[in-house]
Order: sequence, then C-alpha cells, then structure tokens
Amino acid sequence: MSKYKLIAIDIDDTLINDDKEVTPGTQQALEDAVAAGVVVTLATGRAYASAHKIARQTGLNVPIITYQGALVKNLLDEKVLYERYMPIDAARKLFQYCIEHNLHLQTYIDDKLYSREENQKLIDYSKLNNTQYYIEPDFEKLISQPTPKMLIIDEPDYLDELIPIFRELLGDGVHITKSKPYFLEFMHKEGTKGAALAFLADHFKCDLSETIAIGDSWNDHEMLEAAGLGVAMGNAIAPLKELADYVTASNNDDGVKEVIEKFVLSQQ
Repeated sequence: MSKYKLIAIDIDDTLINDDKEVTPGTQQALEDAVAAGVVVTLATGRAYASAHKIARQTGLNVPIITYQGALVKNLLDEKVLYERYMPIDAARKLFQYCIEHNLHLQTYIDDKLYSREENQKLIDYSKLNNTQYYIEPDFEKLISQPTPKMLIIDEPDYLDELIPIFRELLGDGVHITKSKPYFLEFMHKEGTKGAALAFLADHFKCDLSETIAIGDSWNDHEMLEAAGLGVAMGNAIAPLKELADYVTASNNDDGVKEVIEKFVLSQQ
C-alpha cells in the first residue's frame, strides 16, 4: 500500500497545462491513484462553480477545496463541509480603500462573481477562469453579505507594495495571498489551502503525514508546508520550490503524473 492516502492538487498551472487541459497521461494517473484507494482532491483559489467543472471532467467525486480554502464542498451532493467568510468589517475597509484609490475589486456572493463595473481586468479574469460575471454598481449592498473571497487585480509590483498596507488596515483576521502575480486575494484567516487540507485529512481519518500537496504559486505554500510531502511544479515560483520536499516536472510535462507514479503507484 502507498503510505499516502490523500493528494491535494492545485488546478491552474499545476493539474492543467497551458492549454487549460488535463492531459490523458495525467488523467490516467489520477484514475490509477483513485483505484489504488487514494483520495484525490483539488485545492484551488477558483470559485466552486469554476472548479467543479474541471473536477467532474476528471471523474472525481470527493469534496474539493475552493476559494483558497475558504470553502470545502462535496462534488456529489454539493454539501458544504467547511466554510470561512471574510470578516464583514474588514470587507468594508477593503472596499473603502479600493474606492479611494481607484482599485479594481471583485467579490463572490453565492458562488457568483461580482464587480462594480465592467473593465478589461474583469473581462480577462472571467475568460481565464471561464467564469460568468455580474455587474452591481451599488457595490456597498454586496459588502455586507458573506463572501469567501475578495480579489484585487493590478500590476504585480504595485500589489506587493499594497500587501503591508492591507495587513495593517485589515488586521490578523484576514488571510492575504497572491494566486498569480496580478491577483491579490483576501479571505478569512482560516481560509487557506493548508487549513482546508488539515480539515480534509481529519475528515478522511488520515494523518497529515499521509498527505501530498502539489502546487505552483505562493497561495499553495500553506498546504505544501502542512502536507507530509509538499511538491512544487517545475514551473513553480522559486520561493515555493525552496520550501518544497520535491520538485516535479512542469504542468506541460505531466508533473502531477510523475508525482503519482513515483510516490503512490510505485509503492503499491
């Protein structure tokens, strides 16, 4: 038997290649892992609505980690197992700051993406994630509603400058991370892939030492650090590779397949 019982895989630039596809080789490896009794799940910053399409295409039927870990939901009956909402007072402060500094802010309510206005950032984002969006000019009325994630889109260097400002402004009840260089994301402090992985390990009665986490971006670092085996993709950012236990091939070279074959299937 493989000593690993649960594998959590990031979607973008990890499970899917640059053509946004799960290759046949990787698909086969996922199926082989499941056949070997391993729980295979996804862990993504994407909304559930966007993530579940990919999960279903790959034939998975387990709970998946979405919104960076703020929502864990069953694929079969869509039952919510774990959810953490952004603190409302912090959401208001973030909204005010974005209005004053003319920043593009978007939020998710009931798994729908909302923005105050239509612009190129929103259009590009929705194309990238294959997500429908809704425009709500009276954004203030959305802010008081529970959201698992808020997101600012801007230039990477500018976002890096904003992070310490937001940490100060929003306090330690909020988890701030970058999923991609242009995306700055805000969740509840327990809305991390690491916290969600710990929750799922407990849910499936396995130890964190029996889990594998695979990712490419900084928003994956909590789950790589929490997992028994933290794997960075060959195309991952340098800081993630430095803390990973293993660096696999890139997302265009079946890196996920390599991990499953090396650490799960060969241990049978």
